[in-house]
Amino acid sequence: MANSNTKTSESAHEAGSTFVPVEPFEIVVFGGTGDLARRKLIPSLYHRFCDGQIPKDSKIIGASRSKLTRDEYLIMIKDAYQTFVKDETFSEKKWDAFCKLVDYAAVDVTTDKDWAGLGEKLDKSQKLIRVFYLAMPPALFSNICQGLKSAGLAHKQSRVVLEKPLGHDFNSADDINEAVGKVFSEKRIYRIDHFLGKETVQNLLVLRFGNVLLEPLWNRDSIEHIEITVAESIGAGGRGAYYDKSGALRDMVQNHLLQLLCLTMMEAPGSTDADDLRLEKIKVLRALAPITAENVEETTVRGQYVKGKVDGESAPDYLTDVDFEESDAETYVAIHAEVNNWRWAGVPIYIRTGKRMSARRSEIIVQFKPVPHSIFGQGIPVNPNKLVIRLQPDEAVNLWMEIKEPGAGGLRLKTLPLNLAYADNFTVRYPDAYERLLMDVVRGNLSLFMRRDEVEAAWIWCDGILNAWKEVDQKVSYYPAGSNGPDAADRMLAKQGHDWSEIK
Repeated sequence: MANSNTKTSESAHEAGSTFVPVEPFEIVVFGGTGDLARRKLIPSLYHRFCDGQIPKDSKIIGASRSKLTRDEYLIMIKDAYQTFVKDETFSEKKWDAFCKLVDYAAVDVTTDKDWAGLGEKLDKSQKLIRVFYLAMPPALFSNICQGLKSAGLAHKQSRVVLEKPLGHDFNSADDINEAVGKVFSEKRIYRIDHFLGKETVQNLLVLRFGNVLLEPLWNRDSIEHIEITVAESIGAGGRGAYYDKSGALRDMVQNHLLQLLCLTMMEAPGSTDADDLRLEKIKVLRALAPITAENVEETTVRGQYVKGKVDGESAPDYLTDVDFEESDAETYVAIHAEVNNWRWAGVPIYIRTGKRMSARRSEIIVQFKPVPHSIFGQGIPVNPNKLVIRLQPDEAVNLWMEIKEPGAGGLRLKTLPLNLAYADNFTVRYPDAYERLLMDVVRGNLSLFMRRDEVEAAWIWCDGILNAWKEVDQKVSYYPAGSNGPDAADRMLAKQGHDWSEIK
């Protein structure tokens, strides 16, 4: 199923199959022949075009250093769409109409020679909203922005989208932000994290601040602990050169998981405006308890997968996947975090992410405290309530509660969920994360994008962990592919009297 819609305030207007069109725009996708563009960005733009959200006088330009003709590029993106997108509604007629918007420019961003050719393909009147999407390594962001500035292509209506990861530590992120900031003002910089475009992530705000039942309980008095999991069944194959220098902490925790943590733990913002939301998120990041050499081995686990079985099929070890002889890169990380503020003091937050795990699963679990006293006797267990917010693969919200099991023969309790499964309750297709976020860029809605100080605060906390690992020389613990992670992560929670939820 698909994921998200457009601007939060407009969701009521876009219910069903009607979508509010955006203004005409032009978008240049740097890295236009790359994996992200072919798998996600071009298909997302096509879907928004099919739903009538993209006007026909818009322009979509793929840009990369490959010497392709426009026709060759159109063949490439069509082949990619039909390979990667399982869409029964594909229409040759609609695809042909969409392709009338699409062009291609060969641009080597490391030189000055190709910028004029790109400019020839852009709107000469400079009246269209202009989006530059940098689906390329962050090391090239500075080159691209400087090239756009020198060629006079970054006009007042232009904006830039920066893909994660933004740097590999605080200093590199700061350098990138400085370079991009010399060309684009902060209000025109969109640091994207596609997790923030997922429908269920957006629903966190509504669950917390739109229901009187939950918000009074959303604190240390009622919540035992919180668990945030982003598990992948795939390995690191195909990304070895990047992943081995990055590892799971930089690749997933610094962005995806910390963003989910912020939305789960933040105070109520004054409104859904971008600055109000981002102000509350950065307060959470700054309140995270530091992890240092003194406590890093008790509060974190690094892991790396070895050979095993995933979905019944044999899976190789990490070194085989990335074709290296040796590596200490973590493909799994688990962290016991805490937010030191009035609402959350003393509440453990367990976050974990890993590759080659037993299943693909992303969810937030809010485990409530048990009832203070059971009236049902010692032989009848009363399980604590639990709220499960599942982001993928099937978006849903389940509130697990105790009810009486029907029948004679004594009182028996059963734990059952109040179920809000998106597939069961919403029958129309709604846009996925990238579709929503791309339209928000065109609209100028920054709510779902990270501000510079957010990125920097996240790096400061993660740098503390990275430095602590280096200082104590913390090694990876190995786990079989297809498992739930290393035993060391289970022991970390057991010391707190808790267990990880099963990934299935």
